Amino acid sequence: MTSVVQDIRYAVRLLLQTPGFTVVAVIALALGIGANTAIFSVVNTLLLRQLPYPDPQRLVVVWEYNVPREKKDNVVSPGNYLHWREMNRVFEQMAGIATFRTTLTGQGNPEELPVQYVNGGLLTMVGVPPQRGRWFTTEDEAPNVNVAIISDRLWRQRFGADAALVGKTITLGKVPHTVVGIMPPGFSIFASGQTSGDIHVDLWVPIGFNAESRTPRGRWITVIARMKKGVTLEQAQDDMTRVHSELIRMFPDFNTGWMARVVPLQAQLTGDVKPALFVLLAAVALVLLIACANVANLLLARASSRQRELAVRAALGADRGRLIRQLLAESMLLSSVGGAAGLLLGWWTLATLRSVVAERLHVAQLESVTIDSRVLLFTLGVAVVSAIAFGLVPALSSAGVSLTTALKEGGRSGTAARGARTRNVFVIVETALALVLLVGAGLLIRSFITLLNVNPGFDASHLVTMKVTIPTSKYDSADRQRAFFDTLFQRIDALPGVQASGGNSYLPLNGMGAATAFDIVGQPKRPAGEENIADVRVVTHEYFKAMRIPLLRGRTFDARDTGPNGRRVIINESLALRHFPNEDPIGKRIVIWWNDQAEDEIIGVVADVRDSALEAEPRPMTYWPPARFAYPFMTVAIRTAGDAKAIVPAATAALHQIDSDVAAADIRTMSEVVDVSVAQRRLTMLLLAVFAGMALLLAAVGIYGVISYAVTQRTQEIGIRMALGAQRGQVLSMVVRQALVLAAAGILIGAAVAMLMTGLMRNLLFGIRPSDPITFAAVAAVLGVVAAAAASVPGFRATRVDPVIALRTE
Repeated sequence: MTSVVQDIRYAVRLLLQTPGFTVVAVIALALGIGANTAIFSVVNTLLLRQLPYPDPQRLVVVWEYNVPREKKDNVVSPGNYLHWREMNRVFEQMAGIATFRTTLTGQGNPEELPVQYVNGGLLTMVGVPPQRGRWFTTEDEAPNVNVAIISDRLWRQRFGADAALVGKTITLGKVPHTVVGIMPPGFSIFASGQTSGDIHVDLWVPIGFNAESRTPRGRWITVIARMKKGVTLEQAQDDMTRVHSELIRMFPDFNTGWMARVVPLQAQLTGDVKPALFVLLAAVALVLLIACANVANLLLARASSRQRELAVRAALGADRGRLIRQLLAESMLLSSVGGAAGLLLGWWTLATLRSVVAERLHVAQLESVTIDSRVLLFTLGVAVVSAIAFGLVPALSSAGVSLTTALKEGGRSGTAARGARTRNVFVIVETALALVLLVGAGLLIRSFITLLNVNPGFDASHLVTMKVTIPTSKYDSADRQRAFFDTLFQRIDALPGVQASGGNSYLPLNGMGAATAFDIVGQPKRPAGEENIADVRVVTHEYFKAMRIPLLRGRTFDARDTGPNGRRVIINESLALRHFPNEDPIGKRIVIWWNDQAEDEIIGVVADVRDSALEAEPRPMTYWPPARFAYPFMTVAIRTAGDAKAIVPAATAALHQIDSDVAAADIRTMSEVVDVSVAQRRLTMLLLAVFAGMALLLAAVGIYGVISYAVTQRTQEIGIRMALGAQRGQVLSMVVRQALVLAAAGILIGAAVAMLMTGLMRNLLFGIRPSDPITFAAVAAVLGVVAAAAASVPGFRATRVDPVIALRTE
């Protein structure tokens, strides 16, 4: 222990005597360790940390899945859910949940909020008790029982943390609800159908199903279940396959072609972000490797000046193991300081992600990311492994020098040959790793640019949107709902600067939608389970004009499409090309499976819109007028001549003139809607670009260090060359050429590695191949330029060597 303390004290003195070396090494390690700490914290929270529910591994989501057609998870029919709940043998409990929006009034301005309607004791199933009050009971699901549970956030922000709120009444959608519970801070429940703008859910209301709901019709709820103890995921899937097969026999028209699929809740919550997180985790690991290679190079160069010291120590009795331990103590001390700085850098990075990125990009998962004991242990482990990684090779190399060899060198720092090969290898490795990161970042950047250049089918400029939900308790008929929105659009159109306005039941790129099957009159009916599928939207007023969605054929809705003439429909180009490839669809009739199966006449064809995501190909789409089907909610789109957001106060005032208890919610320009829809891709691209930039900087420092050391070692040679007539340009070219040779070797190796690794990014790319030659060539050129620039500094220094002085030193 005494000798260890001596090693540490001596290491501290040496590092303080060389502050430049120490600062550079600590910064390099802090960047690598800090990046790893930040990204591992995200991975730990989203992928490794268990969900905050009792026995979370037993919680699953059960989807309906169309085998022959869509091949993707789908929400569930309440009828199927009720039968699943009764017929399964593997679940302790099954519960349904659906997310909609409602307006909270009283105690301030009206506020439209997302609300989750829950059934089957969902809150008791997840096992998180309210901090105040109680859970819902079975009796709460009865008709005309209006109760609610609210979040801690809403309790504090809207109600001032009123300790007596439980038992009091709040008004949701013009209906009084008794508050029976307040959930603890941070509580949330997964549910599909939540819009991209809703990163928080603050209200939960029970919902019951009557006897008529047992007949499956319509799919709109998410089902969460808790498996019985001892039941495996495979057993649960087999049992649900059995149950749903029976439901196909009971309801063949509705269920043929569909199956049930069981997915662990943890996997469901992280499925979308897992590929990106793994790519980022690999990226920061490469950054750390480059940092370690850089510090190892610094230590090798520094060790050359200590050859005589180490040889004398050996002559005085220190064995090789003792010398290696001394050198590793210095490495461990460097790594400890770098690890502490990296931990602070990681903490700052996470704080930035939580405060800025999570809110601006609507990435709600980042809000819960913290540095816990597992992250601290990870950072400690990374620091220890890093110390060994960058310290072992210099220690082994330096500890083996004999006294005779060191004294023969006359006190010089060592020959150019000693350690040069190792240092060159480190530079090649740094360059290769940097190329891998730069290629990955380049692919994501090119992919993102390609995605942003996709035509969404509408013009997002000078366009603002807001969600308006009216209470069905007051507007209790389709006529009253239509009249409200007709009045609203008339008043908005009258505002100065408004060019057009309209509404859509589900705005493009907003995370929600509705779809159903349809038949074409005069064409053969497709088999059950293989029906034609189209998205269904209700649009009102001048929606297509406001969004600038081109009309390709026919006409849009107008005053002729009201009352009994409301059975009209507009289709998009994809539906027309797929189902009417060689004929004019105008005047044709289709039957959309909705609340009835009446025939609708096609009166127009509009251009395709990227509705679900910019990267998703347009699906067949049908548009109905309000006369055909009325919604109590609309997303209003307003096109203006100038700044779109400048019209918001006047539009909100027009809304409140009609009904002061109706709120304008989620007010965003359409450009902001587009930005939020690509937020996850943008965040992944930005982070990887930052890490690639760090790798490029560290590689440049490494090249500079090696070339600078080489120039120092070749001072005599350079002096002789210049004495014999070598020009400054020739000397500079010789130095830069050495750097370019090392960079070229790293580029070739890195390109081969990148070709293998970028295939793992395939799911993160859009419109770009993982082996994109333009990206590879551009990155190679950038690395070559950086290598030349890094070598030019010591190269210019070499051109100023005085031959007389260089030879005199010998």
